[in-house]
Amino acid sequence: MNFTDAVAVSGTRRTTEGYLIADAKAVRTGIQLYTGIEVGKPELPVVRVYRSEAEVRNTDSLRSFSHAPVTVDHPSVAVTSENWKDLAVGEVSTAATWDGNRISLPLILKDAAAIAAVHAGKRELSAGYTCDLAFESGVTADGQPYDAVQKNIRANHVAIVERGRAGTECRIGDAEPHSWGAAPISTTDKETVTMTEALRTVVVDGLSVQTTDQGAQAISKLQKDLESSAAKLIDADNKHQTALATKDAELAKKDAEIDDLKAKVVDGAALDKLVADRAGLIAIATKIAKDVKVDGLSDAAIRRAVVTAKLGDAALAGKPDAYIDARFDILAEDAQKAAGADPFARVVADGVKQADTAPASTAHNAMVTDMASAWMTQNKGAA
Repeated sequence: MNFTDAVAVSGTRRTTEGYLIADAKAVRTGIQLYTGIEVGKPELPVVRVYRSEAEVRNTDSLRSFSHAPVTVDHPSVAVTSENWKDLAVGEVSTAATWDGNRISLPLILKDAAAIAAVHAGKRELSAGYTCDLAFESGVTADGQPYDAVQKNIRANHVAIVERGRAGTECRIGDAEPHSWGAAPISTTDKETVTMTEALRTVVVDGLSVQTTDQGAQAISKLQKDLESSAAKLIDADNKHQTALATKDAELAKKDAEIDDLKAKVVDGAALDKLVADRAGLIAIATKIAKDVKVDGLSDAAIRRAVVTAKLGDAALAGKPDAYIDARFDILAEDAQKAAGADPFARVVADGVKQADTAPASTAHNAMVTDMASAWMTQNKGAA
């Protein structure tokens, strides 16, 4: 099971390279209070966990703290060789030793940002470690009851935090007047106060819940994750609705195009009429202006070409299609009238002229008469 524990720090100094060196004391013996949720007993409001001196100062336990990495806040995963480069800002510089009722840890911070954070006031430390938690109730030598004991304590990292479990007693920097990290030292150990004082109240879905700082952080993270998930769902739904609307618009456009194409499909009778109308238009156009070229021209273009041929470009400058159509109709009417005019009227218009309506019969009659009287002409000559 993963645990954290407050660390007291003193005797800080800076090296010529800018590193921060400090002495810390971690993992004290005695009883600590945890909520049941933290230690896998949600049915219990408080669990009293006992760490005996034998377990804390065990050789394997001390050895695990030597050269343990230092992090900024507790990482979400254990620090290993695979992520050490990303998570560590320093380390326990030499071997951990037993000092009184705590483990003594000489620290060195090498990351400039972490050192700046310490200067800015982030000075409390918390050890992150694993252990076996045995739920064995009992009473300590000084008469304090407990519900569980820690065994096989193994360090994973030491974290720089805003507020450790043991409160302001566990800080980077000592109380000497000349110390850059000087701060009032409180003798209040938060681990020994009543649970009501140790817990925080968190509102979850309208309900007030009491939990530790760690529990509150876990709840806050879960709430943020839920909000993020809800926001992602809303965003995905909005994108889905937008995609549906876009697809509906595309389908509607396709339907309109299909309807338009259907409307343009011409049946046989209509096609025959179009051909007849086209032929009639071309016939009228060539009557009006026989030299006009109609190949490849639309009906409207044919009308314009004919009117232009008769009236000239200047007469049509800026004129709308309706004007062109009207002028073409007038020219067509004139052409039709000219083609169907009265022949007598044309003769009168050209003037009355005498004409031999039977030239062949007249010539025949003249020849017969001439032959009949030919003897008379001969006799006159003889006389």
